[in-house]
Amino acid sequence: MQNIKLKWLYLIILSVVWGSSFILIKKSLIGLTPMQLGALRTLFAALFLFLIGFKSLKTIQASDWKWVAISAFTGSFIPAFLFAFAETEIDSGIVSILNSTTPLMALILGISVFSVRFNKNQFIGVIVGLIGCLALILEGASVNPDQNYWYAFLVLCASCCYAINVNIIKRYMQHISPIAIANGNFIILIIPALIVLGFSGFFKIETITNPKTQTSLIYISVLAVVGTAIAKVLFNKLVQISTPVFASSVTYMIPVIALLWGVMDNEQFSFYQVLASGIIVFGVYLANRNR
Repeated sequence: MQNIKLKWLYLIILSVVWGSSFILIKKSLIGLTPMQLGALRTLFAALFLFLIGFKSLKTIQASDWKWVAISAFTGSFIPAFLFAFAETEIDSGIVSILNSTTPLMALILGISVFSVRFNKNQFIGVIVGLIGCLALILEGASVNPDQNYWYAFLVLCASCCYAINVNIIKRYMQHISPIAIANGNFIILIIPALIVLGFSGFFKIETITNPKTQTSLIYISVLAVVGTAIAKVLFNKLVQISTPVFASSVTYMIPVIALLWGVMDNEQFSFYQVLASGIIVFGVYLANRNR
């Protein structure tokens, strides 16, 4: 009973935190490139997690580090860059809606790779969700001809990465504490992030002293500490006390929060985009029934 209450509490908190992440990415891109944003988001999160839980690294066994590494790249590193690049071309609200396909991807990968059983409703849910996704992309390209909606497929790639991550955590890392998984993830990512940041031109004097860059660093700090580090620990715990599909259903509420931020930031949405979003959510609902 306690786990049931906790999993819903974690779900609500993560929905609000991650729903706000998309507008933070958008604001951070004002003074940072996508490569700089992804690298700094990783480094700031790594520093924060190391300060609060570095001792937990001792609990990770040598045989577990390969799964921690795969989880690091699929659950944090790669998506951080994919979302940043996507938001250079399409609105943050639309990115959040496309991200809601994560439970569908989790189910597809669970069935095809991890031998997870599925029922008729879940199969229908996947089909409905993907139809809604295609409709959203096509309508978005029509409503916003100045935006390049091919970048929407970067978000779908990020959703696939998240889906791989939740299945790996559930199948191979149940015995590792959430804080240890998060610390292990970001310790592994420090060197790759530093390499990317070094080649991104961030350390040039004109970049560091640019007022836009300094303002963006405030946004990215909040995104990294709250939206990445703390949220990562909560999400790892949520996966462990629930199922991969339930944990991925955090994306139900994320678009609602993100769309509200988008509207306040003068992003425009058509009726058909809202309808397509509803189809996606309905597909996720069907896929998540009886699990």
